Amino acid sequence: MTSSSSPSQDAQRFADHRTESLRADALMEEDVAWSQEIDGDRDGDQFDRSERAALRRVVGLSTELEDVTEVEYRQLRLERVVLVGVWTSGTVRDAENSLAELAALAETAGALVLDGVIQRRDKPDPATYIGSGKAHELRDIVLESGADTVVCDGELSPGQLIHLEDVVKVKVVDRTALILDIFAQHAKSREGKAQVALAQMQYMLPRLRGWGQSLSRQMGGGGGGGMATRGPGETKIETDRRRIREKMAKMRREIADMKTGREIKRQERRRNKVPSVAIAGYTNAGKSSLLNRLTGAGVLVENALFATLDPTVRRAETPSGRIYTLADTVGFVRHLPHHLVEAFRSTMEEVGDSDLIVHVVDGSHPAPEEQLAAVREVIRDVGAVDVREIVVINKADAADPLVLQRLLRAERYAIAVSARTGQGIAELLALIDEELPRPEVEVEALLPYTEGALVSRIHAEGEVLSEEHTPEGTVVKARVHEELAAALSPYVPVAR
Repeated sequence: MTSSSSPSQDAQRFADHRTESLRADALMEEDVAWSQEIDGDRDGDQFDRSERAALRRVVGLSTELEDVTEVEYRQLRLERVVLVGVWTSGTVRDAENSLAELAALAETAGALVLDGVIQRRDKPDPATYIGSGKAHELRDIVLESGADTVVCDGELSPGQLIHLEDVVKVKVVDRTALILDIFAQHAKSREGKAQVALAQMQYMLPRLRGWGQSLSRQMGGGGGGGMATRGPGETKIETDRRRIREKMAKMRREIADMKTGREIKRQERRRNKVPSVAIAGYTNAGKSSLLNRLTGAGVLVENALFATLDPTVRRAETPSGRIYTLADTVGFVRHLPHHLVEAFRSTMEEVGDSDLIVHVVDGSHPAPEEQLAAVREVIRDVGAVDVREIVVINKADAADPLVLQRLLRAERYAIAVSARTGQGIAELLALIDEELPRPEVEVEALLPYTEGALVSRIHAEGEVLSEEHTPEGTVVKARVHEELAAALSPYVPVAR
C-alpha cells in the first residue's frame, strides 16, 4: 500500500530540487568560464597563484628603528625657517652680521628664511637657549610665519634641542647641524663623503634620544629561546649607539686608507723639492676663483658657501720659471664645528704641510677682520702656525677703499687683488715667487751636453741664476738643494 505525501513534504522536495538545479547551473558556468580562460590569452590562475605566493607589506606597523633614526630625523629638509641668535658680547652690528651669515648658510642649505630674531643675554639659557618666556614668543612667531624649522646661531646641547622643540612644536636645528648638512650636500669625492658622514655621526651620537618608549625597550640577551623567553639585554638606544660607534670606526679606517694615497703624492713632491702653496680662507672668499686665475685649473666657482670641499692640487709656475704646486682647500667659517675639523684633518694637512699659505679674505665683507681671525684659529688647530702667510684681500673691485687701506696697514704681508677682473694678480705672482723658500746651496758647474738630465733637474728643482752654452758644455749658476748639489759636485768647480 502506497502512502501519499503531504503538501508540505511536496513543497520541501521542490525547494531541494530547485537548489540542486541552481548549484549545477553555477558549476556549469564556472566550468565554461574556466575553459574560456584556458583557450584565451589571460591566465587568471597564474595571477591568483602569484597573489597567493606574494607577501604584502602593511606600511606603518614596524617598530624597528634604523641604525641612525635620529640622524635621519635631523636631516635638513628645510623649506621655511626662522633664525634665532643669542647676543652675548660685542656690538649689535656684530650680532646682526652673525645672523646674516646664518641666513646665508640656511639659504645655501636650500631654505627660505622668513624671519630672524636676536635675544640679548649674558649667556645662553641652559634649558631652552633663549629662555622659556622668549621661547613662547618664538612659538608665536613660528605660528604667524608658517615656518617648519627653527635654526639657532650656536651649537645647542641635546637638552636644549629637546626643550626648545617641546615649546615651539617644530624641528630645531643648530648652526653645527646646518653646516654639516651643507657639507653633506657639496661633498663629491669618496673621501669627502666619508669625512662628512663621520662628522655627522660624531655630532649625532650624544644627541640620540628615545622617541616615545621605542628606544627604551630592552633587547633580548643571548640564548636560543623565543620572544618571551630571552632575558634583558642592552636597550634599543644602546644598540643604536653601538652601531654608530662601529660605523665611525669603519669610516676612520677608510679615511686613513684614502689618506695614504695623498701622502704618497705629497712625499713625491717633497722628494723632488717642489715647493707647495696652500690657498686657505673663509668660505666664499674667492679661493677657487683665485686658483683658476693663477693656474687656469677650471675648478667649480659658485657664489655659495662651502662650494669646494674636495681639495684640488694644481701645478703652477712663478714669473722666474720656478715650479710649485697650488692647493685649493675647504673654506673655513666662524665656530667651525670641531667634528668637521677632526674629520677633515687629513684634507687640511695640505695647509699644514705647505711652504706658503695664501690666506684669502673677502674685502667686501662687513667684518673681514673676523674672517681672518676665524681662519687663523683653524690654521692653529691643524698645526700650521710656523708656515709663512700672505694675506690676499680679494674682491678689491667691490670693496670699500677705506677698508682695503685699513687691512693693508694692519697686515704685514698683504696685497689687494680681484680674481674676477685680474687686478693685482701679477703682483701676487711676484710676491709668491719672493716668499717661496729658496734652495740653500749656490753652485756653479760646467755640465757636458751629455748631462742634459742634470740641467733639466736644475730647472725643475732649483733656481737658475745664469746659464751659458759653451763649446765644452753648459755653464750653470744656480741655487739648488743639498741632494742635487751632491749630484753636481763632479762638475764643480768650473775650469776656465
